[in-house]
Amino acid sequence: MPELGLADTVGMLRRSGVRTRHSSAGLGWERLYRAAFAPAPTHLVILHLNGPVTVRRGRGTGARSRTIPPGGLFVQPAGRTLSVELGGRLDTIHAYLSDDALRDANGGRPVELSEELGATDPLTEQLLLALAGTVRCWEPSARTYADHLTGMLAAQLVRRHQARTAPPPTEPGPSGLSPRQLAAVRRLMEDRLADPLPIADLAAAASLSRSQFTRQFRASTGRSPHQFLLGLRLERACRLLRTSSDPIADVATRCGFSHQEHLTRVMRARLDTTPAALRRGG
Repeated sequence: MPELGLADTVGMLRRSGVRTRHSSAGLGWERLYRAAFAPAPTHLVILHLNGPVTVRRGRGTGARSRTIPPGGLFVQPAGRTLSVELGGRLDTIHAYLSDDALRDANGGRPVELSEELGATDPLTEQLLLALAGTVRCWEPSARTYADHLTGMLAAQLVRRHQARTAPPPTEPGPSGLSPRQLAAVRRLMEDRLADPLPIADLAAAASLSRSQFTRQFRASTGRSPHQFLLGLRLERACRLLRTSSDPIADVATRCGFSHQEHLTRVMRARLDTTPAALRRGG
């Protein structure tokens, strides 16, 4: 699907007095006022970074008010009008998810989120912070990681913040990819090692939805697609450092790392060495 834009949001980011510090706009990702907003096609999750601040939601007898501390969540389902009043200055992280992303995380079934005001969910908080950090320090090679975080966020919203009238159906655990599927995915990773590789492309190679693919891939390998891909990139970089005299910066970009420092950081974390030391030792 195309990248989400301002037209897909509830309009908060277009209000006067709202300043956006970091945004995923242009990175190729698919998925202080009193104001009322028209329904939007996306689900909105807001993380409060500071506070406490009093937030009033709704109008008339149905209005709710709550003082929300740092880490509190505000969840606005897609397709609903929103009236909100903020009682002070506030720094936030906004995440907009398409309905397709939530359906994908729910086995293709429709999802209705709850309207939430001040909910606490440590995992959702950490996922939002991780996504914000990825936007702030964007590297093209992080595309698979960003997709993975988005899928995890969608799955957590379905699990913890879905409006349910009946218990969800019990599903069997993931059985893992077949040898043929795993070989096809690995071949795609190796063929496109130097390119940003969306989860959707990997899932298509296995003929699965993104959420099915992520679960079954982890069941087969014990690692997320991003972790596995990073391992393949590191293996090739080590091989080239030992067998060629190409500059380290060239080796890094040929293997899918954003730059030499990125390769060095990953190699130090995983192998407790550096590209220069590996080359000297080889």
